[in-house]
Order: sequence, then structure tokens, then C-alpha cells
Amino acid sequence: MKEKKASLLLIYTGGTIGMKMDPENGTLCPFDFSQILDEVPELGKFAYKLDAVSFDPIIDSSDIEPAIWQELADIVSRKYNDYDGFVILHGTDTMAYSASALSFMLEGLAKPVIFTGSQLPVGAPRTDGKENLISAVEIAAAKDEDGHARVPEVCIFFNNRLTRGNRTTKLSSDEFRAFASPNYPPLAEAGISIKYNDSAIRKPSDWNSALEVHEKLDTRVGILKIHPGITLEVVGDILCGSSTRAVILETYGSGNAPSKQWFLDIIRKAAGSKILLNVTQCFSGSVNMDIYANGKALKESGVISGGDLTTESALAKLFHLMGNLGDNKEVKRLLTENLRGEM
Repeated sequence: MKEKKASLLLIYTGGTIGMKMDPENGTLCPFDFSQILDEVPELGKFAYKLDAVSFDPIIDSSDIEPAIWQELADIVSRKYNDYDGFVILHGTDTMAYSASALSFMLEGLAKPVIFTGSQLPVGAPRTDGKENLISAVEIAAAKDEDGHARVPEVCIFFNNRLTRGNRTTKLSSDEFRAFASPNYPPLAEAGISIKYNDSAIRKPSDWNSALEVHEKLDTRVGILKIHPGITLEVVGDILCGSSTRAVILETYGSGNAPSKQWFLDIIRKAAGSKILLNVTQCFSGSVNMDIYANGKALKESGVISGGDLTTESALAKLFHLMGNLGDNKEVKRLLTENLRGEM
């Protein structure tokens, strides 16, 4: 019996990877993404069915908003039964935010949704775009011996590494190694061959369950980065503002913040009506508010530990939970649970 060839949908939102140099004026312009095989002919060597759709207009990643995540989730939902996997080409600046958001919006995912992009345009002589795209496509098409997707997760592939989307953060603006997953190992690494870290990959409890898409998002979230010299006025404006339902506190080390009375008073006041989530400013590591007195003071004041959540993932998780739950108490409870491998 002839094996059915894998079918993949490439979704181009925008970003450097889809640009090419205009020979007349030297500016970068988007190319017609339906002609992707002309730009990356190596893709034609795969025995896959490759289709491509492009946002119109394309979106600079600095302009990414939740409405774009909803549109991406809708495309995946509508095309879910038609393709074996999805590769989303996206600008690097907000890729970790988008991958985190999609991980929560797509529940029961049994197929790969892989974000990739590049630091140099795909037409540039030293581009990283071709290798990123080719490997992302190969991984999205990969099946295990039972015919199931090898990596049924929302992921980011960049610079030879596949990482869980909601565990990834942007590391550099000018190196090919643009992303890192500081608190979770790579799901796969691409060298001469692609080596999968199967023990780290999440699998669905039921491969035949229907995909459930959660498009409702509540974006009333603020972020307060703790810093020396922070003032009562700044803290009060962010924590007690009427337009926020939740605030992410980016704290020092293992979850510490000032112990001044005015600061704790504002925390307690805000925690009475808002959701306060503690994540660390450190590149790696976790919040543990039981280690130091300053951390314990936050915990006793009503702040919730975000564990080892990245800021991108914390934001996406809050958007998702708040969009689907009106009860802050239930949101707080679920913030401490590992929903999509994010913590």
C-alpha cells in the first residue's frame, strides 16, 4: 500500500523571512509567498504536499495583536482536517508571544504548529531563513511508527533547535541563535539528522479527540517591572488602575520585591480585586516566594507564584484564562496548574 504523502500548510504572517531585496532601490520588499518554491527550491525535494497562504496585508511583528492570534487559530481550526501540520512564518520580535498564545488557544492539539522565521531575508546570501524553514517543514511532517505526529505541539524552530512555544523567549536581536528555552530542554535538534527528545514532547491523551479552539481573550493585563527607585505613584498607577484586571509582577531573583510598607500596602489593596502574578526577571530559574522574607511578604499579601513561566507565557495564559472565566478566584487557581506544559 502506497504511503500517503504528508500535507502541510505554510502560513505567512510577515517578518524578515518573507522579504527579498529590490535590485533597483536596495529596499526589502515582501515576495509573493505562493511562489515559495521559487525562493526555496529545496522544499520541492520533499515528497510533501505544500500549500501556502499569506496575510494581506502582511504584519510587522511589532504590530502583532491578539486579533492576529485569533485569525491564526481560526485558520488552523478551519484547515485542521485538511493538513498533517502547520508552519507559521512570523517576525521574531513577538514570535514567543504568538507561540505562547496559540498554545493556550488550541486545546487537544494532535498536529504540529511550528513557528519559524529568520534574522536575514530568505534571499540574502547568508540567510538563516532557508535552513529554518526547511527543517521546520520536515519536523511538521514527521510521524512516529504509529502514524501520529512526532511533535504535536505549538513550537518554535530556530537555529537548529525546536523548543516548546510557551517555554521560549527571544534571546538576541542580531545573532542567528535568536531564541532560547532556559527552563526546558529542546524538543528536537537538527544536525546531520534531526534528533527528537521524545521524553520531553507532550502527547495528547486521545489522538482522535476534536481540536477545541478558545478564541476569547481578555487583554486587561499590565506588567510592572520591579526596579530600584520605583515610586509609590508608579506602583499605584499600574496596580490600582481601573483598566486592569491582572498585573504581572516581574520581580528580582526567586520572586523578591521591596519590603517597604507603602509597597506592601498597595499590593494588598490591589490583590483584593485583581490578579497579581509573580514571574522572575531572571533569564532562567523559578519564583519561590518561600525562600526569602521579601518574597514571603508578597505571598502573604495575595500575590500568586508564576513558577518558571516566561513573561510571554504568563501574559498569554492570563489572556486565555480571563477570556474564558469571569471568576478571578478560578483564574488564580488555574494559573498554578500546568495546562500546556508551560510550567
